[in-house]
Amino acid sequence: MTVRELYTALDARYPASLSAEWDNDGLMCSADPDQRISRVLCALDVTEAVVEEAVRVQADVILSHHPLLFHPLAAVTPESPCGRRVIRLLGAGISVLSFHTRADAAEGGVNDLLCAALGIASVVPFGDGIGRVGELSASMSARDFVAHTKGVLGAPTVLLGDAGLPVCRVAVVGGSGKSEIEAAVAAGADTLLSGRLSYETVNEARELGINLVEAGHFYTEALLPKHWASALPVTLGVATAYFDTCRIDAV
Repeated sequence: MTVRELYTALDARYPASLSAEWDNDGLMCSADPDQRISRVLCALDVTEAVVEEAVRVQADVILSHHPLLFHPLAAVTPESPCGRRVIRLLGAGISVLSFHTRADAAEGGVNDLLCAALGIASVVPFGDGIGRVGELSASMSARDFVAHTKGVLGAPTVLLGDAGLPVCRVAVVGGSGKSEIEAAVAAGADTLLSGRLSYETVNEARELGINLVEAGHFYTEALLPKHWASALPVTLGVATAYFDTCRIDAV
């Protein structure tokens, strides 16, 4: 399989038509899209540590959720962090494929994986189609749901805005979900779980009429590269590795 063929296969699963208008993902960086692939490194972000790990394990491709190139580059020089990464990648012959909001919205993407991990069933899209909403098998208190979330995701710190509602119908938005609160309420959710909601928003949960749970951007999205690392060898026959040191830990 070549870099181009891998991108084509993944683009079929996560179509560009699902990407948000403001997003920039896809084939981010490649000196030779027709290069044969022997190993893919899966990661949430393309940090310098991830780039160096890709070099160390002799990966031909980094497959990331967050785009390597999100904002236009005015110049590619060693003086900028992104420029250094691009230069290092091209010099090492490593391509980068990023699937961002399209992999949030697609079936089997971030939010479906998040629902499956948390035991949320009867899942349907809500709002702009990126988030998911579904039912727990049994209702629980907001604090019990937070404990459940921490255990499942391995998140060291979770913020809770307790609106005093039992948790049964849960909306999830991996990453940043502050803009989806009204849509979650409209979808009948008693609880919205996201990676980032902001202190002010969580503090207003009771007034908004919905429990709000902020579990961390990394922890709500890391399921996707882990899924890629386990699924690609089976579905596409591509050897993979997973790297997560881009995680931001509570200290």
